[in-house]
Amino acid sequence: MMQVAKVIVDIPAMQTNRPFDYAIPPEMNEKLGKGMRVEVPFNTRVIQGFITDIQDHSDFEGELKEIIQPLDIEPALTEELIALGEDMAEKIFSYRIHCYQTMLPTMLKAKYDKEIKIVDEVSEDIFFDLFHGKDTLSWDEAVSRGILPKLIELKKNGQIEVNFILKNQAKSKTVSVYHSELAMDRLEDEYHGLKKSAKQQKVLLEAILSLNGTALTQKEYKEMFDISPQTIRTGVEKGWLKLSEREIFRDPYKDKDFKRTEALPLSAEQDEAFKKMNQSLSEEKHEVFLLKGVTGSGKTEVYLQLIAEVLQKGKTALMLVPEIALTPQMVHHFKGRFGDRVAVMHSALSAGEKYDEWRKIYNGEADVVVGARSSIFSPVKNLGIIIMDEEHESTYKQDENPKYHARNVAIWRGEYHHCPVVLGSATPSLESRARAQKKVYTLVELKGRFNQRALPEVEVVDMREEFKANNRSSFSMVLQEKIADRLTKRQQIVLMLNRRGYSSFIMCRDCGFVLECPNCDISLTLHMDSKTMKCHYCGHEEAIPHTCPKCQGHNFRYYGTGTQKIEEELQGLFPDARILRMDVDTTRKKGGHEAILSAFGRGEADILLGTQMIAKGLDFPNITLVGVINADTSLGLPDFRASERTFQLLTQVSGRAGRADLPGEVIVQSYNPEHYAILFAQQHNYDGFYRTEMSLRHKAGYPPYYFAALISVNNPDEQKAQRKIHEIHAILKKQLSSGTIILGPSKGSIAKMNNRYYFQILVKYKHEPNLHPTLKKILDDSQKENARGLYISIDSEPVNFF
Repeated sequence: MMQVAKVIVDIPAMQTNRPFDYAIPPEMNEKLGKGMRVEVPFNTRVIQGFITDIQDHSDFEGELKEIIQPLDIEPALTEELIALGEDMAEKIFSYRIHCYQTMLPTMLKAKYDKEIKIVDEVSEDIFFDLFHGKDTLSWDEAVSRGILPKLIELKKNGQIEVNFILKNQAKSKTVSVYHSELAMDRLEDEYHGLKKSAKQQKVLLEAILSLNGTALTQKEYKEMFDISPQTIRTGVEKGWLKLSEREIFRDPYKDKDFKRTEALPLSAEQDEAFKKMNQSLSEEKHEVFLLKGVTGSGKTEVYLQLIAEVLQKGKTALMLVPEIALTPQMVHHFKGRFGDRVAVMHSALSAGEKYDEWRKIYNGEADVVVGARSSIFSPVKNLGIIIMDEEHESTYKQDENPKYHARNVAIWRGEYHHCPVVLGSATPSLESRARAQKKVYTLVELKGRFNQRALPEVEVVDMREEFKANNRSSFSMVLQEKIADRLTKRQQIVLMLNRRGYSSFIMCRDCGFVLECPNCDISLTLHMDSKTMKCHYCGHEEAIPHTCPKCQGHNFRYYGTGTQKIEEELQGLFPDARILRMDVDTTRKKGGHEAILSAFGRGEADILLGTQMIAKGLDFPNITLVGVINADTSLGLPDFRASERTFQLLTQVSGRAGRADLPGEVIVQSYNPEHYAILFAQQHNYDGFYRTEMSLRHKAGYPPYYFAALISVNNPDEQKAQRKIHEIHAILKKQLSSGTIILGPSKGSIAKMNNRYYFQILVKYKHEPNLHPTLKKILDDSQKENARGLYISIDSEPVNFF
């Protein structure tokens, strides 16, 4: 009987955003499975695709083309991830192929060779007929000999595995091992035939006999039997031992010693929160909890104890953190509590490390996954809980296609596995807090710090007064005094600046010329370490000019404040202070975040100066002073969430001070000291901020009172992009109801980027049944224009409106 595979092909277009039917070759019947990647003929090409279903019939009336070959001998995607990809594509106006590719590690998308290896006992027929008497077999040879169906069967039985050997990228890591293929009686004959003086060789043969075919490295022979490498070489020469390669998993944390920790006694408040959420675990019920806990309230300990409960039930856990900078400390917490059962997934790992961690999860060798946004797609089975720390962070939203939000994916997976989802934050997003108010989420609160310590005192300094007092420094007099005091007491200081680079831009004082990027509608940023001007949007880089290109003048002025400039100024004020700078530039190298944080934790620096990446998750007992250099940076952005982001950032960074026995203090410098976001942050008053901000959002008609969709058009030709956005505006006006608000068309906040012109429309709505079909049709109709360089993108839940 013919089997038919439904295949999503690797052509991102609306016309191909559905499965195509392919006949499964007779020899592959009952062998292929959902989630496998296959090679298929499509028009005149051969392309890759994913099998999403297998049926015994097709509604296609013509003759079905056959699948050419599988690209794997086991599924790359689980059935759950196939269903998730379909749901995502529908909701976020993406292509299913993009969703599926996003779920896989880079290794599975790169060019590589594959090798099939025997890992368990096989019959002599298989060993000699299929493998020609060797332990390994190349993928190409298996394909050319037509033996993939038999190999798929062996993989199902766990007798073989596939190793990916990447071309020009990471390879599966191997180590040399030695084993014997000689029969016992032959080894015993060799042993009795040795001279009395050959003591080391006798020890080697005794070891080989006791190992019964087990392969060991030279190091293991030395450690277990005190046998020298020279003796092993003799064993190889005499045919007693055979050299082969054994794959080992790369472990990015192999050289780190994680001190094991035990569960801490919970405070009454923590215990109540734990019991409430644990009830959902016990009942295997899907429920979304919003865990709102002030900074230092012990949310992490509650997470750890909930996961311990999940593991006891034989289930798995997924723990999301928003940024790589936060991951090292989380890794310490989790590895310390759960050891090797933890897999870590984030973009700072090498391709090889990521691939090995992914396989560890796929093979069920790890049952706790800790990672940033993309780890929400980890192939964990039997999920018992999903936790999302700092749920308010915008980094959980992907900017590029597919534009998913990790929170929505987490909730979908929670429903699928009938397990709770915990969203934790000291400053929840307004959307989440509003959902908790409507009882869509269950609110759980931790109102006090777990050690009963008071939240730090926050002092707001009016920088306008400093300017009047002729203080031109970036540091107010009060902040300078506090820093000097802490340096004397040998306590640590954290200073936050919401910027990177040396200075925002340079301007000619004679004619007002500002050096802009030739590809984008934005000024270039000065970087003193590399003595260059850089564009943070397209990557363009050029030397710092010495002469103004417009008037040939030499009188340049540097505007704005970057971390490098602040570091120089700080070192000038406190020459003996040991300063560590943490921003995008200093953490670019692998392990950069962890190296800086570890050095600070060991007390090798007095001051940690950084951008917003230092605002969250840091937990060092000796930090007693936090200074915010410029609290207003994010307030001035043309974004309705500007106040919310400012409040969250100030509250988070304030929470870094006074977390242990020493009391903490926070100095916030501002040119808008009376702004409600700053005042509520000063009082650690989330509820007051929430009420004020919700009232303003209600009046202005913004989320969470309205849903939003952002339609963006870009093209190298400004006229074409403008024409298209006006066409789309006309369609929306005609199709959508009068209660729906359409803002625009307008230019993007950066009108030109990478030599492309951007225009946008924002749609705000409460209930608009026509929106989804209308937007799908707009995308569908735009396919032909894509070939001419015109791109339309739709963000169904924009985090940024500009």
